[in-house]
Amino acid sequence: MGVFLKTAEDKETVESALKQIEEHIHADYQISKRMIALMLLQDDWEIHDLVKEKEGEEYEAIQSIIDNVKSNYSHSLSYVITISRQSQVNEILKDVISISEKRKTGFAEKLNRLMMNPLTGVPMLILALIAMYYSVGVFGAGFLVNWLEKTFFGNAESGWIIPVVTRFFERIIPWGVLQDLFVHDYGVITLGLRYAIAIVLPIVGIFFIVFSIIEDTGYLPRLAMLIDRVFKIIGLNGRAVIPMVLGLGCDTMATLVTRTLETKRERIIATFLLALGVPCAAQQAVFIGILSKNITAMIIWVGVVAGELLLVGYLSSKVLPGAKPSFYMELPPLRLPKITNVLTKTYSRMQWYLLEIIPLFVIASVLIWIGRLSGIFDVIIRALQPVVTLIGLPNRLAEPILYGFFRRDYAAAALYDEATGTVGLTGNQFLIAAVVLTLFLPCVAQFLVMAKERGLKTSLVMMGIIVVLAFGTGFLLNTTLNALSIQLSL
Repeated sequence: MGVFLKTAEDKETVESALKQIEEHIHADYQISKRMIALMLLQDDWEIHDLVKEKEGEEYEAIQSIIDNVKSNYSHSLSYVITISRQSQVNEILKDVISISEKRKTGFAEKLNRLMMNPLTGVPMLILALIAMYYSVGVFGAGFLVNWLEKTFFGNAESGWIIPVVTRFFERIIPWGVLQDLFVHDYGVITLGLRYAIAIVLPIVGIFFIVFSIIEDTGYLPRLAMLIDRVFKIIGLNGRAVIPMVLGLGCDTMATLVTRTLETKRERIIATFLLALGVPCAAQQAVFIGILSKNITAMIIWVGVVAGELLLVGYLSSKVLPGAKPSFYMELPPLRLPKITNVLTKTYSRMQWYLLEIIPLFVIASVLIWIGRLSGIFDVIIRALQPVVTLIGLPNRLAEPILYGFFRRDYAAAALYDEATGTVGLTGNQFLIAAVVLTLFLPCVAQFLVMAKERGLKTSLVMMGIIVVLAFGTGFLLNTTLNALSIQLSL
């Protein structure tokens, strides 16, 4: 494999490094030593892990050579080598391809430029998000969830599934404690499976369809190009748009998708931001539904959460070690989505959801059962009440805030009941609660995926920081609203 660089000196530097690295490679990798050396120079983390395992002490010498070469360039070597290859390809193509200078710019090319121009691309993005909200938030989280939860599953008194299952377990299990494990308010079936199938499945199902349509048109690479500069501020690059957009449907699924990001540093930052402030579809539907009654409240909610994400992402990019992300992407042609492609992608993603995520919801139900049975939840709720009061909320909200860790829709629904109930919440209290719940701990299913992907220790550190940020932001928001004498009504 050739390496094409702009100057003879650059080429000599890299070629010398490749030869030096090859001298330290002794194990069999089933591909050439030069290929292994080239991938090491380009920071392929899987190859780095493999070489470190196979070569032992030799890896330190290899890393020293790589660091020495990196010191000669302001950009990453992966970027330098890729750009040089692209330049060489363009030189070869110039000799074999002729392009008319007077060719017409077609509709697809004009649309392509509009999508990546900030002045026109941002409004297009807003329109796409609005369409996604109505399809996922209104139709999926509204109509479908409402029918599946109230009619198909129902509750102990009405519905197709829950009454039958409840009577069955009450008949075969005489002990109420064991009945609670399977049915009643927090049972594996009445909570875990109902939550996974009746609430989350229709939301992510519609999201998968919409996302597959958008993906098949070729819009996502252009969106990545559009927001790459903004993402650079928070230590990511345009490629991170995929898990971030997925997080608006289901943060659990989006956390798994962060494995597609190139560096460990990027994966940690993206996972942290998803856990901190990307609201899932269930939260969006409730919060937007209430806050949209007062545009000022809506702007404050969006502004505080977005500002927190940018600030925390920026600080994380400064604290976490590792190379800054480089970004280059080939743009596929724009096209109308093909129904077969959309259905195939949706089917594979739904299969993944059913096989990997539903068991996590079952585990969450068991944890809730243990927490209630042992009395741990009562202790935590009492401990949370002074903190909840400190940020300007009634202490009764401590319970939904805690249960939001296990069921985000429960916390959002409880907040909705509080806002529309006889006692009610003031506009300021609902806004503060919405901000805190958006920034508060991710659901237990997402935490389990975080622990699986990033490690338990890293995930626990993230969770601790998130708790402080959520309540700290709530306190600052309450203090600011009171200092400015702002009283919002909903």
